[in-house]
Amino acid sequence: MFHLKRVAQRLLLLDISNTPKPIIRFKTHYVEKPVIGHGIAFRRKIHFPEEYTVKPLEVTNLGGRDPKTGRLVVKGIGGGIKHKYHWIDWRRVGPKEGPPQVEKVIQIIKDGCRTAFVALVAYQDKLKYILATENMKPGDLIKTSCHIPRIPVRPNEGDAYPLGALPLGTQVHCIEKYPGIGGFLVHAAGTYATITSKANNRVQLKMPSKKEFSLPEECMCTVGRLSNIEHSSTPIGSAQKNRELGNRPRSGWWQRKTGRFGRKIRKPPPVKVISTKKEKATEEIIFTSRRHFVKTLPSYFHNN
Repeated sequence: MFHLKRVAQRLLLLDISNTPKPIIRFKTHYVEKPVIGHGIAFRRKIHFPEEYTVKPLEVTNLGGRDPKTGRLVVKGIGGGIKHKYHWIDWRRVGPKEGPPQVEKVIQIIKDGCRTAFVALVAYQDKLKYILATENMKPGDLIKTSCHIPRIPVRPNEGDAYPLGALPLGTQVHCIEKYPGIGGFLVHAAGTYATITSKANNRVQLKMPSKKEFSLPEECMCTVGRLSNIEHSSTPIGSAQKNRELGNRPRSGWWQRKTGRFGRKIRKPPPVKVISTKKEKATEEIIFTSRRHFVKTLPSYFHNN
């Protein structure tokens, strides 16, 4: 009887293996869509070389598509005039002791890939691009120093100093978020941040968005307001000009905001403290006992 059962099981397995497999007509696989606003730009892709250069770089317009998958990510981007990209050197490095490093402004140009103007700066036999300030012109001499003196310095437009070396009320831009990473904050045309207070080796700044940041005093910054102040107040003028800037037309009915219901007045957010390193919390181990502490005499340990 047992032998007959084994033979029946083998015959069933052979029938299952010989049956044809079902044909899947629509075979698809899930592709994860990129997330907007996490350090990836879908307007253009810049081809950076290995070493820094002042030669204009080639640009590939993406038109709102992901460079890897080619899927449409941002619908408001499309078209636009192709511009060359000028590589900005975000790090202003100077001597930590002694007199500051003096650089000369060669020319100021308009970069189609950013709102503020760009300045070509020379030091000895090196050239680099930086963001131009409001009143910067060719022939100006700018200073760069990483030294924090006891008495605040009296800077000029375009000079780069640590936040701790500047007096209160100074307008700055291209501010480092952490020491040594390069200009990270305040890049748009006509914007600036203001130094409001200093305490405990930290400097508090008021950003263009009215938010307040607390940064280490070693963070470098550039003095002055950024150039092209009229950018925000200049009208585009026509739909064709808006397409040249790389913006697709918006769909839907445009509704004018009449202000009938007023606006919400909210209090400003608290000061955002940016620290260099996150300190790990040390775990405390506490030994407890339910009994009362009783002193043990040495004679109790010798029971011999």
